[in-house]
Parts: sequence; C-alpha cells; structure tokens
Amino acid sequence: MNPLTTPIDMMQPPRLVFGRGTAAEAGRWLEQCGSRRPMVVTDTFNAARVGSLGLPGDPIVWGELAGEPTTDDLARVIAAAEAAKADAVVGFGGGSSMDLAKLVGVLSGSDQSFSEVIGPEKVAGKKLPIVQVPTTAGTGSEVGTRALVTDLAKAAKCAVQSRHMLADLAVVDPDLALGMPRSITVATGVDALAHCVEAFTNKKAHPLIDIYALEGIRLAGRWLAKAAQDLDDPEARAGMALASLYGGYCLGPVNTAGGHAVSYPLGARYHVAHGAANALIFPHVLAFNAPATSQRTAAILEALGLPVSSEPARVFAAARDWCVQLGCEMRMSALGVPESALSDMAREAHAIRRLLDNNPRDLGEADILAIYRAAF
Repeated sequence: MNPLTTPIDMMQPPRLVFGRGTAAEAGRWLEQCGSRRPMVVTDTFNAARVGSLGLPGDPIVWGELAGEPTTDDLARVIAAAEAAKADAVVGFGGGSSMDLAKLVGVLSGSDQSFSEVIGPEKVAGKKLPIVQVPTTAGTGSEVGTRALVTDLAKAAKCAVQSRHMLADLAVVDPDLALGMPRSITVATGVDALAHCVEAFTNKKAHPLIDIYALEGIRLAGRWLAKAAQDLDDPEARAGMALASLYGGYCLGPVNTAGGHAVSYPLGARYHVAHGAANALIFPHVLAFNAPATSQRTAAILEALGLPVSSEPARVFAAARDWCVQLGCEMRMSALGVPESALSDMAREAHAIRRLLDNNPRDLGEADILAIYRAAF
C-alpha cells in the first residue's frame, strides 16, 4: 500500500454524464461533433435498443458479439468499420462491447495490428472519436484505458492499455440495466465489487483510489442484493451503476490483482462469463490475502455488512455465503470446467504477472491449484 505522497497518474474521460434517461446524450454529442456515420459495437440483445442513443446521420450497427471478445470478433468488427467508413465508434453494452469499441477507435484505418499493441502504451494514436454507454453494472470499462481480447490461437486473454482508448464521452444511464436477468445482474455486480476489492488490497493501493474502492464496496453491499431481487428497481440500478463506475476508476492507476488472474483461465479456456468466474474465485482469494491485508480485509467485510474478521476461514465463509445468497454458482464443476484441466489452468494463471505482481501476498502456482481444487 502506498503512502499519500506517492505519485499517481489518474485519467478520466473529459466528459461523463450520469443519471436516469441520459442515454440520448450520446447522440447529441456526436451530432455536435459532426458525425454522420457512427458505428455502434454491441451484442445481439442491445442491437435492438440502439434507438435509445438518438444517433445522428446513418449509423451502422455491428451487433454480432455473442460473448467475450475474441481475435476473430476484433478482425470482423474492424473490417466492418473500415468498409462502412465509420467516423465515430460507440461501445453499447457490457465490457466486451466497450472493449471492442476502444480497439476499433484506435485500430480502424491504422497500420498497426492487434498483436503489435498488446501491452502498455503501444498504440500510435486514436483514429475515431470514442463514446461509451454501458448497459450493465460490472466492468467500469466506460472510463478505462484497457481492452481485453481472447487470442484464440493462444487460448489466453491479451490486454491492450493505451491513453488513446480513453472515451471522449461516457454516458452512464442506469435505466439501461432495468429488467436485466438476475444471473447477469449478480455476476456483473460481483465483478464490479472485485475491481474495488482488488484495488483496495493491492500492492499499488493509493489513498486517491481507496476512496473510490471503499465506496464502491459499500455501494455493492447496499444495492446488489436489492437489484437482484427487484430487477426493475431504478435506485438499486443507479447504486450499482455508480459502484461499477468507481470500480472503473480503480482499474486505471491501480488495477486488479490475484482474483482476476486466477479467474481468467475459466473464461479463456471454457468460456465462463467473466463475472461468474470472478464471483466463484472472489472469496478464495480474499481469504488467501487476509493475512497480508488484515485491516483492509476487515474493512471490506464491514463495508459489505458482513461479520468483521481477518481470520482466513471466517473471511472465506462470510464472503462465500454472501455470494451464495446472491445466487452465484460457487462450484467450478457446475460451470463446465473439467478437473483434469486444473493443473494447466494454474500454470496459465501463474503466468499472468501483470496482475499477480500486484497481489499483496505471493500467490504461487501451487496456491492457485489449491484454490481451483477447493472451488471445484
């Protein structure tokens, strides 16, 4: 954990609009910018709701995303943007849609390939204005500078980080999540929580980010169960939208740690939804890290309204019970992951140094395998 005097660099979109009924601000902004061929990157469900954005001109809707983005998806969407001569890009959906939109914004019409920009700050520049409009409360990707894509050849998630992928406008309209199914509400909500928790217990934790992280945890503790119980509760949706937004603020200068690293192979190998994978892993890594972050672990449980402890077994029980009560699936075997793959997955997770090096306690390959076996 860093002292207050430690330098930190935090980037935020130049404009952010938050609140009920604000989705059409995306169209108004694009019209003011002179856009006539905006391209919307979205999924099959949200493709039918693009009208809520009030887009100007002759918008192109690319609604072919069916899951978490792959290198094939990226190749197809960039080809579509270039063929349509898109003059702006809008990410409309969850983190997958918004991450693809970021990459369209910097790679459409560029001489750079995806493989050339993997890693930090390798993107040459922005090619299209980027607008982000989330429809779920999970990733906080609308305010982030990273994009994750699964490389099908490597069966691994690859991250691109660039200041050029920061949105020019982010519009967070909580009403877009009204009626979202309970399973998606819960999985995305725990993902937002995990961003805040992992930033708060991170080696890079910083007082500037702690305020967002801890408040994001409190918001999830207050509103996630209510959003899952009443799918049309606008206040609960707004509370979770704010929790997700705060989690997005945490990702830029601090990022996640062991929890996300351990969860990634579930998605890359077996297409387990990112939020569901994080929910499954969350109590295990929180408990594992407790001896190294006892005060902060206790603060997390208190913020969630759970019995305060820093003893690993009690931390695990409290966090797991909370996830179970929300309706999360907490058995890896039920998510289609074979037991025979656990060793390979542990080796792959242990190689994700960009996240594991942030973890407050060394998480070795044997430790990861033990978590997988306990979660199986």
